Amino acid sequence: MTSSGLLTRDIAAALGDTGFRRVLPEDTDALLGPEAVAEWDVFAESWNDLGLDRFMADGGRYRRRRFAAFSASPDSVVRKPHQPHYQSRDYNGLNGGVQRWFEPVLDTIARHPVTQGLLATGLALFHPLTVDPPARWHVELHQFRIEAGDGEAGLPTPEGAHRDGVDWVIVMLVERHNVASGVTDIFTPDGARLGAFTLEQPRDTVFLDDHRVMHGVTAIHPLVAGAPARRDVLVATFRRE
Repeated sequence: MTSSGLLTRDIAAALGDTGFRRVLPEDTDALLGPEAVAEWDVFAESWNDLGLDRFMADGGRYRRRRFAAFSASPDSVVRKPHQPHYQSRDYNGLNGGVQRWFEPVLDTIARHPVTQGLLATGLALFHPLTVDPPARWHVELHQFRIEAGDGEAGLPTPEGAHRDGVDWVIVMLVERHNVASGVTDIFTPDGARLGAFTLEQPRDTVFLDDHRVMHGVTAIHPLVAGAPARRDVLVATFRRE
């Protein structure tokens, strides 16, 4: 078995045991493959071209994002026509209950080896772990930038600890710049803490079973006063079509 195959088996075992698994950048690199790693800078640069999230019910202007949806199976991944993102208020009490239209992920990023490698990794993990898996998965891709300045915190998860209302979730850090805090917390559905860690380096990643765990991220603040702070992540969610 290849090193990436052994790693996939290890992550799958952790998901079966605790419902989550953090993966350090060097292991994420092994999952994504050398082409993705070689093209990383172009991928990460696209976070400088995200539109403002205008659906923040708290009035915040600290979040920028792009969005895409795919129909995916172990045999193929096909991008769907651009569509709104929707969560019920059961899963997002702050911003749920409305169709939210965000600017689309650029085609170059949707086709990028990092994106395709991450989706392939998710399918390789989640499809075998799912009882009676679907023929195809509905996959949503979110590019997020959270910004903070002096006197203004940035909230990666303004809805608090939550589930996304899907089956599986991947969160991969793209960049942290001048950021203090931003701790990822993992909880059981009844609120018991299972783990806490900070995604610190590019390609630091966490895989989540959305049925078994809740997750949240603490507010970010500038590490050095007077300079902007930002936290860039890619989130991919998988649910039955």
